[in-house]
Amino acid sequence: MSRAFAPAKINLYLHVTGRRDDGYHLLDSLIVFADVEDIIEVEESRHLSLEIDGPFSNDLSTGEDNLVIRAARLLADSTGMEPRAAIRLTKNLPVASGIGGGSADAAATLKALMDHWHLSIPEDALQRMALTLGADVPVCLAGHPSYIGGIGEDIDAAPNLPPAWLMLVNPGVAVSTPAIFKALTANFSEEARLGAVSGSAQELARALTSRHNDLTGPAIALAPVIEDVLAALDGCDGVLLSRLSGSGATCFGLFADEDQAGAGAERIRKRHPNWWVQPTRILEPGTAP
Repeated sequence: MSRAFAPAKINLYLHVTGRRDDGYHLLDSLIVFADVEDIIEVEESRHLSLEIDGPFSNDLSTGEDNLVIRAARLLADSTGMEPRAAIRLTKNLPVASGIGGGSADAAATLKALMDHWHLSIPEDALQRMALTLGADVPVCLAGHPSYIGGIGEDIDAAPNLPPAWLMLVNPGVAVSTPAIFKALTANFSEEARLGAVSGSAQELARALTSRHNDLTGPAIALAPVIEDVLAALDGCDGVLLSRLSGSGATCFGLFADEDQAGAGAERIRKRHPNWWVQPTRILEPGTAP
Protein backbone atom coordinates (compact mmCIF):
# COMPACT_ATOMS: atom_id res chain seq x y z
CA MET A 1 0.00 0.00 0.00
CA SER A 2 1.15 3.53 -0.78
CA ARG A 3 0.16 6.43 1.45
CA ALA A 4 0.50 10.21 1.23
CA PHE A 5 -0.63 12.96 3.55
CA ALA A 6 -2.55 16.06 2.47
CA PRO A 7 -1.94 18.71 5.15
CA ALA A 8 -4.09 21.83 5.44
CA LYS A 9 -2.75 24.80 3.47
CA ILE A 10 -2.87 28.15 5.26
CA ASN A 11 -2.49 31.55 3.60
CA LEU A 12 -0.76 33.73 6.21
CA TYR A 13 -1.49 36.61 3.86
CA LEU A 14 -3.03 36.77 0.40
CA HIS A 15 -2.75 39.79 -1.90
CA VAL A 16 -4.53 39.90 -5.25
CA THR A 17 -2.10 41.82 -7.44
CA GLY A 18 -3.86 41.85 -10.82
CA ARG A 19 -5.95 39.92 -13.30
CA ARG A 20 -4.96 38.27 -16.57
CA ASP A 21 -6.86 38.73 -19.81
CA ASP A 22 -8.35 35.25 -19.38
CA GLY A 23 -9.93 36.30 -16.07
CA TYR A 24 -7.56 34.48 -13.72
CA HIS A 25 -6.34 36.60 -10.83
CA LEU A 26 -2.67 37.07 -9.98
CA LEU A 27 -1.64 36.42 -6.40
CA ASP A 28 1.06 37.06 -3.86
CA SER A 29 0.72 34.83 -0.81
CA LEU A 30 2.75 33.28 1.96
CA ILE A 31 1.62 29.70 2.46
CA VAL A 32 2.39 27.31 5.28
CA PHE A 33 1.07 23.85 6.09
CA ALA A 34 -0.53 22.70 9.31
CA ASP A 35 -0.24 19.44 11.22
CA VAL A 36 -3.80 18.36 10.42
CA GLU A 37 -4.48 16.49 7.21
CA ASP A 38 -6.47 14.30 4.90
CA ILE A 39 -4.90 10.94 4.04
CA ILE A 40 -4.65 9.18 0.67
CA GLU A 41 -4.04 5.42 0.56
CA VAL A 42 -3.63 3.37 -2.61
CA GLU A 43 -3.85 -0.39 -3.07
CA GLU A 44 -3.80 -2.77 -6.03
CA SER A 45 -6.97 -3.08 -8.10
CA ARG A 46 -8.07 -4.08 -11.58
CA HIS A 47 -9.81 -0.74 -12.05
CA LEU A 48 -9.80 2.80 -10.69
CA SER A 49 -12.02 3.40 -7.67
CA LEU A 50 -12.39 5.89 -4.84
CA GLU A 51 -13.69 5.26 -1.34
CA ILE A 52 -14.07 8.13 1.13
CA ASP A 53 -14.27 7.90 4.90
CA GLY A 54 -13.64 10.33 7.73
CA PRO A 55 -15.72 13.07 9.38
CA PHE A 56 -16.34 15.00 6.15
CA SER A 57 -16.83 12.02 3.84
CA ASN A 58 -20.51 12.77 3.24
CA ASP A 59 -19.66 16.14 1.69
CA LEU A 60 -17.93 14.66 -1.35
CA SER A 61 -18.78 12.57 -4.38
CA THR A 62 -16.69 9.57 -5.37
CA GLY A 63 -17.39 10.25 -9.05
CA GLU A 64 -15.35 11.62 -11.92
CA ASP A 65 -15.70 15.21 -10.67
CA ASN A 66 -13.66 14.46 -7.54
CA LEU A 67 -10.16 15.95 -7.76
CA VAL A 68 -8.67 12.67 -6.54
CA ILE A 69 -10.10 10.78 -9.52
CA ARG A 70 -9.17 13.61 -11.87
CA ALA A 71 -5.59 13.56 -10.59
CA ALA A 72 -5.36 9.79 -10.97
CA ARG A 73 -6.66 9.85 -14.55
CA LEU A 74 -4.41 12.76 -15.47
CA LEU A 75 -1.33 10.98 -14.15
CA ALA A 76 -2.27 7.75 -15.94
CA ASP A 77 -2.98 9.52 -19.24
CA SER A 78 0.25 11.53 -19.03
CA THR A 79 2.43 8.48 -18.41
CA GLY A 80 0.66 5.78 -20.41
CA MET A 81 -0.32 3.85 -17.32
CA GLU A 82 -3.51 1.87 -17.00
CA PRO A 83 -5.61 3.68 -14.36
CA ARG A 84 -5.79 0.77 -11.97
CA ALA A 85 -5.84 1.57 -8.27
CA ALA A 86 -8.15 1.40 -5.28
CA ILE A 87 -7.87 4.81 -3.62
CA ARG A 88 -9.11 5.63 -0.14
CA LEU A 89 -9.45 9.23 0.98
CA THR A 90 -9.80 9.85 4.71
CA LYS A 91 -11.45 13.26 4.74
CA ASN A 92 -10.53 15.07 7.96
CA LEU A 93 -10.61 18.63 6.56
CA PRO A 94 -13.78 20.60 5.82
CA VAL A 95 -14.79 20.90 2.17
CA ALA A 96 -14.63 24.22 0.26
CA SER A 97 -13.03 25.83 3.29
CA GLY A 98 -10.02 27.85 2.07
CA ILE A 99 -7.38 25.46 3.43
CA GLY A 100 -6.70 23.61 0.21
CA GLY A 101 -8.41 20.34 1.07
CA GLY A 102 -9.26 19.32 -2.49
CA SER A 103 -5.99 20.65 -3.87
CA ALA A 104 -4.00 18.91 -1.13
CA ASP A 105 -5.89 15.68 -1.84
CA ALA A 106 -5.03 15.93 -5.53
CA ALA A 107 -1.35 16.56 -4.76
CA ALA A 108 -1.26 13.64 -2.33
CA THR A 109 -2.91 11.42 -4.94
CA LEU A 110 -0.17 12.25 -7.43
CA LYS A 111 2.48 11.40 -4.82
CA ALA A 112 0.87 8.15 -3.72
CA LEU A 113 0.22 6.93 -7.27
CA MET A 114 3.74 7.80 -8.42
CA ASP A 115 4.99 5.55 -5.63
CA HIS A 116 2.39 2.87 -6.33
CA TRP A 117 3.06 2.84 -10.08
CA HIS A 118 6.86 3.29 -9.66
CA LEU A 119 6.92 6.47 -11.72
CA SER A 120 9.65 9.09 -11.91
CA ILE A 121 8.58 12.42 -13.42
CA PRO A 122 10.74 15.57 -13.68
CA GLU A 123 9.67 18.17 -11.14
CA ASP A 124 8.85 20.85 -13.72
CA ALA A 125 6.63 18.46 -15.69
CA LEU A 126 4.89 17.33 -12.51
CA GLN A 127 4.25 20.93 -11.49
CA ARG A 128 2.74 21.74 -14.90
CA MET A 129 0.50 18.72 -14.56
CA ALA A 130 -0.55 19.80 -11.07
CA LEU A 131 -1.49 23.29 -12.26
CA THR A 132 -4.05 21.87 -14.69
CA LEU A 133 -5.89 20.46 -11.67
CA GLY A 134 -6.08 23.78 -9.81
CA ALA A 135 -4.09 26.85 -8.83
CA ASP A 136 -3.28 25.55 -5.32
CA VAL A 137 -2.22 22.05 -6.37
CA PRO A 138 1.41 22.94 -7.26
CA VAL A 139 2.18 24.48 -3.86
CA CYS A 140 0.45 21.58 -2.11
CA LEU A 141 2.65 19.25 -4.15
CA ALA A 142 5.73 21.20 -3.03
CA GLY A 143 4.55 20.84 0.57
CA HIS A 144 6.83 23.38 2.27
CA PRO A 145 6.39 27.03 3.36
CA SER A 146 6.31 29.00 0.13
CA TYR A 147 5.53 32.25 -1.57
CA ILE A 148 3.29 31.86 -4.58
CA GLY A 149 2.91 34.24 -7.51
CA GLY A 150 1.15 34.27 -10.85
CA ILE A 151 -2.03 32.21 -10.55
CA GLY A 152 -0.19 29.75 -8.32
CA GLU A 153 2.46 28.41 -10.66
CA ASP A 154 5.33 30.59 -9.41
CA ILE A 155 6.58 28.98 -6.20
CA ASP A 156 9.53 30.20 -4.14
CA ALA A 157 10.60 28.61 -0.88
CA ALA A 158 9.91 30.92 2.03
CA PRO A 159 12.70 31.85 4.43
CA ASN A 160 12.79 30.08 7.75
CA LEU A 161 9.86 31.03 9.96
CA PRO A 162 9.79 30.84 13.76
CA PRO A 163 7.88 28.00 15.42
CA ALA A 164 4.23 28.93 15.87
CA TRP A 165 0.83 27.42 16.57
CA LEU A 166 -2.45 27.93 14.80
CA MET A 167 -6.05 27.49 15.73
CA LEU A 168 -8.19 26.71 12.69
CA VAL A 169 -11.90 27.46 12.89
CA ASN A 170 -14.55 26.72 10.27
CA PRO A 171 -18.21 27.55 10.93
CA GLY A 172 -19.53 24.77 8.72
CA VAL A 173 -20.26 26.97 5.73
CA ALA A 174 -18.87 26.01 2.31
CA VAL A 175 -17.66 28.99 0.27
CA SER A 176 -17.22 28.98 -3.50
CA THR A 177 -13.79 30.28 -4.52
CA PRO A 178 -15.00 31.44 -7.99
CA ALA A 179 -17.87 33.34 -6.33
CA ILE A 180 -15.46 35.08 -3.94
CA PHE A 181 -13.17 36.20 -6.76
CA LYS A 182 -16.19 37.34 -8.79
CA ALA A 183 -17.27 39.50 -5.85
CA LEU A 184 -13.80 41.09 -5.52
CA THR A 185 -14.11 44.77 -6.45
CA ALA A 186 -11.34 46.52 -4.49
CA ASN A 187 -8.18 47.86 -6.07
CA PHE A 188 -5.35 45.40 -6.53
CA SER A 189 -2.64 45.14 -3.87
CA GLU A 190 1.11 45.26 -4.16
CA GLU A 191 3.37 42.26 -3.72
CA ALA A 192 4.53 42.32 -0.10
CA ARG A 193 6.88 39.44 0.62
CA LEU A 194 8.47 39.39 4.05
CA GLY A 195 12.13 39.67 4.75
CA ALA A 196 13.69 37.04 6.95
CA VAL A 197 11.65 36.51 10.10
CA SER A 198 13.48 34.85 12.94
CA GLY A 199 13.15 34.64 16.67
CA SER A 200 9.53 34.42 17.69
CA ALA A 201 5.93 34.03 16.66
CA GLN A 202 5.36 37.56 17.96
CA GLU A 203 7.81 38.88 15.35
CA LEU A 204 6.03 36.91 12.65
CA ALA A 205 2.67 38.35 13.73
CA ARG A 206 4.07 41.89 13.68
CA ALA A 207 5.40 41.38 10.15
CA LEU A 208 2.06 39.97 8.98
CA THR A 209 0.04 42.83 10.49
CA SER A 210 0.90 45.11 7.56
CA ARG A 211 -0.30 42.43 5.12
CA HIS A 212 -3.85 41.17 4.72
CA ASN A 213 -6.17 38.83 2.86
CA ASP A 214 -7.83 40.67 0.00
CA LEU A 215 -10.63 38.10 -0.14
CA THR A 216 -11.87 38.80 3.40
CA GLY A 217 -14.43 41.47 2.42
CA PRO A 218 -16.02 39.47 -0.41
CA ALA A 219 -16.03 36.32 1.75
CA ILE A 220 -17.82 38.07 4.62
CA ALA A 221 -20.33 39.54 2.16
CA LEU A 222 -21.20 36.03 0.98
CA ALA A 223 -20.85 34.30 4.38
CA PRO A 224 -21.34 36.85 7.21
CA VAL A 225 -20.61 34.20 9.86
CA ILE A 226 -16.91 34.61 8.97
CA GLU A 227 -16.99 37.89 10.89
CA ASP A 228 -18.23 35.98 13.94
CA VAL A 229 -15.37 33.50 13.59
CA LEU A 230 -12.78 36.27 13.47
CA ALA A 231 -14.34 37.91 16.53
CA ALA A 232 -14.24 34.61 18.41
CA LEU A 233 -10.56 34.19 17.59
CA ASP A 234 -9.79 37.75 18.65
CA GLY A 235 -11.35 36.98 22.04
CA CYS A 236 -8.87 34.20 22.81
CA ASP A 237 -6.05 34.80 25.29
CA GLY A 238 -2.67 34.84 23.62
CA VAL A 239 -3.87 35.22 20.03
CA LEU A 240 -1.34 37.27 18.08
CA LEU A 241 -3.26 37.60 14.81
CA SER A 242 -6.54 36.39 13.33
CA ARG A 243 -7.21 36.13 9.62
CA LEU A 244 -9.17 34.38 6.89
CA SER A 245 -7.29 31.66 5.00
CA GLY A 246 -7.69 31.59 1.23
CA SER A 247 -11.24 32.28 0.17
CA GLY A 248 -12.62 30.93 3.47
CA ALA A 249 -14.63 30.16 5.39
CA THR A 250 -11.81 28.76 7.58
CA CYS A 251 -10.05 31.39 9.68
CA PHE A 252 -6.95 31.01 11.80
CA GLY A 253 -5.52 32.45 14.95
CA LEU A 254 -1.74 32.63 15.32
CA PHE A 255 -0.30 31.70 18.73
CA ALA A 256 3.18 31.43 20.19
CA ASP A 257 2.14 28.84 22.75
CA GLU A 258 0.58 25.40 22.30
CA ASP A 259 -1.30 25.62 25.59
CA GLN A 260 -2.91 28.93 24.69
CA ALA A 261 -3.96 27.61 21.29
CA GLY A 262 -5.49 24.57 22.98
CA ALA A 263 -7.24 26.61 25.67
CA GLY A 264 -8.65 28.96 23.04
CA ALA A 265 -9.92 26.01 21.04
CA GLU A 266 -11.77 24.64 24.07
CA ARG A 267 -13.32 28.06 24.71
CA ILE A 268 -14.63 28.35 21.16
CA ARG A 269 -15.86 24.73 21.07
CA LYS A 270 -17.96 25.32 24.17
CA ARG A 271 -19.54 28.45 22.72
CA HIS A 272 -19.92 27.10 19.17
CA PRO A 273 -20.24 23.30 19.34
CA ASN A 274 -21.17 23.04 15.64
CA TRP A 275 -17.98 24.72 14.44
CA TRP A 276 -14.89 22.75 13.39
CA VAL A 277 -12.08 23.87 15.71
CA GLN A 278 -8.55 22.50 15.45
CA PRO A 279 -5.41 23.67 17.28
CA THR A 280 -2.32 22.65 15.33
CA ARG A 281 1.31 23.56 14.77
CA ILE A 282 2.81 24.99 11.60
CA LEU A 283 4.82 22.26 9.91
CA GLU A 284 8.49 23.08 9.46
CA PRO A 285 10.28 22.33 6.16
CA GLY A 286 11.12 18.65 5.85
CA THR A 287 8.62 17.49 8.43
CA ALA A 288 5.61 15.33 7.69
CA PRO A 289 2.22 15.26 9.39
